[in-house]
Amino acid sequence: MSASLHARASAAGLCRHWEDAAGIGRTVADADLHAILAAMDAAQGDAALDPPGLPPLVTAEASGPVHLAGVEAGLLTLIHEDGEEVEMAVDGRGMARAPARPGDWRFRRAGASHSLAVAPPRCYSVADALDLPAPRAWGVGVQVYSTRQTDDGGVGDAAGVLDWVYRVAAAGGDAVALSPVHAARPCTGVCSPYSPSDRRRFDPVHAAPALVLGADVVAAACGHVATAPAGDDALIDWPAATAARWRRLRALYAARGHLAEGLRADLAEFEMAGGDALEAFARHAARDHGDGEPGFHRFAQWLAERSWAGVQRAARDRGMGLGLIADIAVGFDPAGAEAAAWPDAVLQGLELGAPPDAFNAAGQVWGVTGYSAAGLRRTGYAPFRALLRATMHARGGVRIDHILGLMRLWVVPRGAPSSAGAYLQYPLQDLLNLVALESWRQRCIVIGEDLGVVPPGLRDTLARRGVLGIDVLPFTRDAEGAFLPPKRWRRDAIATTTTHDLPTLAGWAQGRDLEWRARIDAVPGDVLQTQREARADDVAALDAACLDAIGATGPVAWAAYAAASPAPLALLPVEDALGLEEQPNLPGTVDEHPNWRRRLPTAVDDTPALAARLRAFAAARNLDA
Repeated sequence: MSASLHARASAAGLCRHWEDAAGIGRTVADADLHAILAAMDAAQGDAALDPPGLPPLVTAEASGPVHLAGVEAGLLTLIHEDGEEVEMAVDGRGMARAPARPGDWRFRRAGASHSLAVAPPRCYSVADALDLPAPRAWGVGVQVYSTRQTDDGGVGDAAGVLDWVYRVAAAGGDAVALSPVHAARPCTGVCSPYSPSDRRRFDPVHAAPALVLGADVVAAACGHVATAPAGDDALIDWPAATAARWRRLRALYAARGHLAEGLRADLAEFEMAGGDALEAFARHAARDHGDGEPGFHRFAQWLAERSWAGVQRAARDRGMGLGLIADIAVGFDPAGAEAAAWPDAVLQGLELGAPPDAFNAAGQVWGVTGYSAAGLRRTGYAPFRALLRATMHARGGVRIDHILGLMRLWVVPRGAPSSAGAYLQYPLQDLLNLVALESWRQRCIVIGEDLGVVPPGLRDTLARRGVLGIDVLPFTRDAEGAFLPPKRWRRDAIATTTTHDLPTLAGWAQGRDLEWRARIDAVPGDVLQTQREARADDVAALDAACLDAIGATGPVAWAAYAAASPAPLALLPVEDALGLEEQPNLPGTVDEHPNWRRRLPTAVDDTPALAARLRAFAAARNLDA
């Protein structure tokens, strides 16, 4: 029984054995393997396994080896997407040498059409974007929902981000990295940007209609629309704020007949270009929102897409080398539009998460799902390619959340704890080939969030393919725990002070994360005191490292310490640029901490200390690394 179960698990790509964060070997229980396989079988049956023979799409690096399973020895005629034809020799093992020219090539075998996606050796880089051999670009990271403007209705949007673009560009920065702005399902509680309905589409709640239609048009159409009720201005009331935003969007839709001819033509062009995929999304959104108006949701997507495209144009016009960097969530709501678009490729009945580790003893289950490896192969990676095209379009870069998922994902039966999960393997090289190809097509850099339990060799593979990792100040230490001097930080990663899941610099120094954990987990007082003392030692150690490296101490110097690294790009989260103590998200919590609700305390123009902090960060980028 066990041998048969283990064979089925192996055939499905499940790993029975894995190493935890401490390097200790673990084995998945047979009962857990059975439950995961049962979910995969119930959703896909034999489709959970790779079909025999040549798949619809094969990938390769330019001039690299490619295996064409089942193809006889001889010459294949390949046709490039632009019509060029070349011949490729296949040997008796089905091996061939891919063309030197990247792009999509088609060929026929046994009456069926197949595709060969040929990728550049690496992704488009910061050096390519800035046309510099050793770039030292910098920018900020912004939680979109947290931005402020006058009368913004209680939640941030593209216009709030535009203010940051102006400020950062004026200070000489090249990038503004965003939290995810994927399409969401109707909000009934807290809206996490990492639990989207569809990652290929935008959340219209964060659109800025005035940037597209003009302020006068918006005022005329929405003057009678009620805004969100006043509440705690420091925290977003998601249901109230999103409801108010949707009311304004509906008022604009009702007045669309009065738009200028050029805008109406642009909307029609957008709808035509979106085709069946946009229509399917709009119909799903109409059902989700209970309004029965797909046309309204096409209109809302148009406003959102044009809003963000306008912000990117403004960034480039102001001299930014990159502009906006989008964030791609690792998964999507199993009841959302993305899951509905590719039902045969989705991991039905399984959720994504992370195994127990030093930071989360119970592990994590994120409430989202993803695609099965077999489903991706069977569809010629169509869902993944559509995602890359959509998210890289009109962006200077993308950050792929949990880049480890290109190699393996921790999957858990729905309703089970994280400890009942297992790693599911993915075709890393195929996925990286497609990332590199789309990266060059869109002239878009790629950042991979490579934190957590990283499989051996993965960081080297990502670096070779031009996917930048992320070095985060609190974690960038040597084997003895000492802070690495800036010159020893990675050159193939971006540098940053913190992330949305970690304490801000001020919060770290004050131990705010320790206090939150103590309150939520009922940590005994003596344990908390020990943690505080250890944190104080860390703060002193960082000050000593900063004094040695850049001749200064304190939070501004800590940020400069990270900026002084040889990374091609350094990002300063705006929470650290403003000296805030609270972090956006506390992993492992739902209602215990106000996740994804914190708003910035002031609009950009009301922060006189901001310019000085940005100058210090920028100046550190000019230090020799």
